[in-house]
Amino acid sequence: QVQLVESGGGLVQAGGSLRLSCAASGRTFSTYSMGWFRQAPGKEREFVARISWGGVPGYTDSVKGRFTISRDNAKKTVYLQMNTLKPEDTAVYYCAADETVVLPSRPRFWGKGTLVTVSS
Repeated sequence: QVQLVESGGGLVQAGGSLRLSCAASGRTFSTYSMGWFRQAPGKEREFVARISWGGVPGYTDSVKGRFTISRDNAKKTVYLQMNTLKPEDTAVYYCAADETVVLPSRPRFWGKGTLVTVSS
C-alpha cells in the first residue's frame, strides 16, 4: 500500500511554469511505477506522464517538449515540471502509482489531486 500527496498547484499565466510534487509513503517506492493524470472541468481524466522503475519517461502528445517527469527515490517523490503552460492545461492533476514496471492505464493508487489554473 502507498499513499500519495500532491503539492505545487496554483494559478499561473499562460507561458509560465509550475512544478508539481508527489510525496509517497511506503518502503518500496523505488519499485513503483509513477505518473500523472489530469481532469479538466467537464472532461474525463486523462494520462499526462509516467516514469518507470528505471526512470524511463513517457508523455501524452499534448505535453511533449513542455512537461518533464522525474523521480527521486531517496526522497520518495515524483515531480512534474510544467513549462510553457497553456490555458488548456488547466485541470486537477493527480499523482498515481502501481506495483508494475510501467504505469498501467488504471493505476491502483491515487492522490487526491492538486489544482492547476492557467490564465490567458
